[in-house]
Order: sequence, then C-alpha cells, then structure tokens
Amino acid sequence: MTKATAATAARPVNIGIGEEDRAAIAQGLSRLLADTYTLYLTTHNFHWNVTGPMFNTLHQMFMQQYTELWNAVDPIAERIRSLGHWAPGSYGQFAALAAIADAPPTPPKALEMARILQQGHEAVARTAREVFPLAAKADDQPTADLLTQRLDVHEKAAWMLRSLLEE
Repeated sequence: MTKATAATAARPVNIGIGEEDRAAIAQGLSRLLADTYTLYLTTHNFHWNVTGPMFNTLHQMFMQQYTELWNAVDPIAERIRSLGHWAPGSYGQFAALAAIADAPPTPPKALEMARILQQGHEAVARTAREVFPLAAKADDQPTADLLTQRLDVHEKAAWMLRSLLEE
C-alpha cells in the first residue's frame, strides 16, 4: 500500500449512522469548525489591539471569548473524526468553508470590534443551527448535544455584545 493510499484508507465506520448522513453532518461540522476558528482568530486579534476608554472591559471580555472559542475547536474536530471524516485544519480550508469574514487588516475602533464580534457569534449560531436538522434526522445525539452547547455559547455572547452596543 502506498503512503497516499494508506492516508485515505479507512476502516469502516459502523456506529448506527449511515455514510451519507455522516458525510452531511461532517460537512456541516466542518463549516462550524471553520467559523469557530475564524471567530477565534478575530477575537484574539481584537483582544491584542483594542484601545480606548473601554480597554480593560473589552480586553477581558475578548479574552474570555477567545479562550472559550479555542476550547471549542477540538471537540468539533474530534466529532468530525468520530464520524469517520477528516477535519479541515488549514487557513485555506477554513477560508473556503467559513461563513464569516476574516478580521480587517487594520484593527477597527473598540465598538466596531464589538459589533463585528456580535455579528460573528450570530453567524456561527446560524451555522450550528443549519447542522441541527442533519443530526436530528440521523438520530445523532452526540452531534446534537455539541450543537446545543455551541448555540448556547454563541447566542449568549451575541446578546452580551449587543447589550454593550446599546446607547
């Protein structure tokens, strides 16, 4: 067996979810992973570069958010692998899969950072919600549980950021 064949050869996955459903769920989770990683990078960037009168508040909030996002990428990737598919892991793959844009090249003002992150959390929540029917159809409880947890985190973060932006 060649090295390329060995890399693509896999033992059959027999977990009670058919290949077609596993592939669809893995594709959806790959989009969720790309969104999560992209939002992580943007949030960490803003943590480093925030300035102004709200510096301490936002610096701390962004640190809490990027830490949570960082801790989320591994379980998402491992669920993809549990379904018998490869997890994306390059910037190119993430850029192609993500529904959210990369951070702007020049850091924006503090409140614009909060607005960008609020919209990012809402976008990640929408991606997670799109995968939910696939998991439900396949009776895939572990993925449904993961998605429920992600929805809770992103909807709460978006609410907190929206609240910060109110006048």
